[in-house]
Amino acid sequence: MQHENFPAAVLAWFDRYGRTQLPWQKERTPYRVWISEIMLQQTQVVTVIPYFERFVARFPDVEALAEASLDEVIAVWAGLGYYARARNLHRAARLIVERHGGQLPTSLKELSALPGVGRSTAGAILSLGSGIRAPILDGNVKRVLCRYHGIEGWPGNARILARLWQLSETLTPSVRTADYNQAMMDLGATVCTRRKPACSACPVGMDCQAFQSGRTDTIPAPKPRQALPVRRCFMLALTNPHGALYLEKRPNTGVWGGLWSLPEFDREEDVHAWCAKQHIDCSDLERLPLRRHTFSHYHLDFVPLVVRTSRDYRGIGEPSLGSWFIPDETIALPAPVLKLLKDITA
Repeated sequence: MQHENFPAAVLAWFDRYGRTQLPWQKERTPYRVWISEIMLQQTQVVTVIPYFERFVARFPDVEALAEASLDEVIAVWAGLGYYARARNLHRAARLIVERHGGQLPTSLKELSALPGVGRSTAGAILSLGSGIRAPILDGNVKRVLCRYHGIEGWPGNARILARLWQLSETLTPSVRTADYNQAMMDLGATVCTRRKPACSACPVGMDCQAFQSGRTDTIPAPKPRQALPVRRCFMLALTNPHGALYLEKRPNTGVWGGLWSLPEFDREEDVHAWCAKQHIDCSDLERLPLRRHTFSHYHLDFVPLVVRTSRDYRGIGEPSLGSWFIPDETIALPAPVLKLLKDITA
């Protein structure tokens, strides 16, 4: 199949099978596309849908997002994970208001300069949100192009990535760019899947080099595995007679930035020392089994230590950091901490 026929085949497939009823495809604006694209980074569509609807209901435009506090944004985002995305959205919204009059830029350079917006995300915002011709290269598109052209190796490799960008630029049509880019994402998500692709349903399968040579299982190659380091800590779950838990606000940067979480300690002895300093009796401390949460760059092994107090302690810890809460859905908590608290209070 020649290059000029590839977009036509993909668009014909999209007209019959493409996704057109996703929430961000209705009342499509650059703002709504931007929010959806950030949420869809490393997260499945089915997971994103309720979060997107809740987010745009609370922050319907750039101005509303910029005017909100980071705490408000994090609270609405809570549960979706990868919280740096929420922090970047908030920072970018304020920059858009300050530097671009509240309108998302319409140049690739200016969009890519915003926090959390890379080249592919900028291309999606321009094409899907404004109808401007711009190539994209998310994980789904990389997989389609690698298989179609028989490109072996890991797509994150600089040499391979450069070739994929060149192919994406060449294949992206000047007309119906939004539909084409959406089609490529849909094709990768629903047909050219990572495992067991539905090659018989692919509009370009007859010319796909990976399919024709029986290499869809090996193309593209996965990211080379590296042993993740392990960080260990102890988390103190301190409860009072009213069922409230003592939580501390994490810094706005770093892991779980801006979220509420349990106090962390390097050693169990440090927990006892902290309790003694606060005049808290921890003689009945309950040591729960170790739990593991895996981030992209390390494993976190943590041991929950539960102390159920019989007094209503006030003024403990750092007043600027800590507070007592009855756990509910309005508090922005890291997913593993939320699960732990549900288990403790069940």
